[in-house]
Amino acid sequence: MDFFEAVEQRQSIRAFESRPVEEEKLRKILETANAAPSAGNLQAYEIYVVRKRQDRAALARAALHQDFVASAPVVLVFCTHPARSSGKYGARGARLYSVQDATIACAFAMLAVTSLGLASVWVGAFRDEGVREALRLSDDLQPVALLPVGYPAESPERAERRTLADLVHEV
Repeated sequence: MDFFEAVEQRQSIRAFESRPVEEEKLRKILETANAAPSAGNLQAYEIYVVRKRQDRAALARAALHQDFVASAPVVLVFCTHPARSSGKYGARGARLYSVQDATIACAFAMLAVTSLGLASVWVGAFRDEGVREALRLSDDLQPVALLPVGYPAESPERAERRTLADLVHEV
């Protein structure tokens, strides 16, 4: 699948088949996330791969009981690592650039997921402390996105997007 097809076909899927994601596909997704641009190439983020049922269930509870999180065979959790950025960029690096780094990596992962025939959904609604407990995160990491990944068990209608005339402003 080419890039534009992956962008066009990507959509949020909240129902997953129970079959596992193949290791080679997961590795390709992680390699793609790792290729994402980052401020100063500092890659101020960490990715946690969550496969154990009890850990996925804990993430679903932390995600305000969004049970589809637990139904995905794997959940990728993207966390900021502010200290990797703050040495070069100070407070702005810690506060903003590390968040941008993690979210860009997650977006790259989502496109890789789609191009491999898998599905995902960005989950940003969660209790930080619940995710922190589920993953046993150190205090210096901040979770910013959960990405359940698996084979789709649904095919929802495509959501409408804003028109370019409404979205784009030329100055």
